[in-house]
Amino acid sequence: MRLICLIMAVVASGAALAANEIVRHPIPGSSFPIAQAVEIPAGARLVYVSGQGPTVADETAPRFTVAAYGNTETQTLSTLASIEAILKRHGLSMGDVVKMQVFLVGDPANGGRMDFAGLMRGYMKHFGTDAQPNLPARSAMQIASLANPGWLVEIEVVAATPP
Repeated sequence: MRLICLIMAVVASGAALAANEIVRHPIPGSSFPIAQAVEIPAGARLVYVSGQGPTVADETAPRFTVAAYGNTETQTLSTLASIEAILKRHGLSMGDVVKMQVFLVGDPANGGRMDFAGLMRGYMKHFGTDAQPNLPARSAMQIASLANPGWLVEIEVVAATPP
């Protein structure tokens, strides 16, 4: 009887350990670098980062223009760098990001369509790498405009750490 109780205690402690982990579920049969779903355990620390946009890339370009902020890839990299700095100030990293929403404006250089490939080039330098393999659940959508007329990209994230 003691052996059965001991086995049950070991199994229960393993389940409790797993219940305190953040679980990222990949898209079945796909190598696309986002999670299909992310499970957050009760008691996890959640940090919601407001939408961030890019910083000026070309000080010589007219203010509030796409030329001032760069193409979608440049804007994505700049925006993710800002998010990374915010997370760092809160003791977190890009590996703690569990949810991301990306808002893209149609790029005039792309016939008014969002530059999804440019987004992905910037995104894949921060997510799904050997150094940072954790993938967030993510949505990317084209919208009519952003607060700054030169922005093509705005990103908001949720980061989590287990209890």
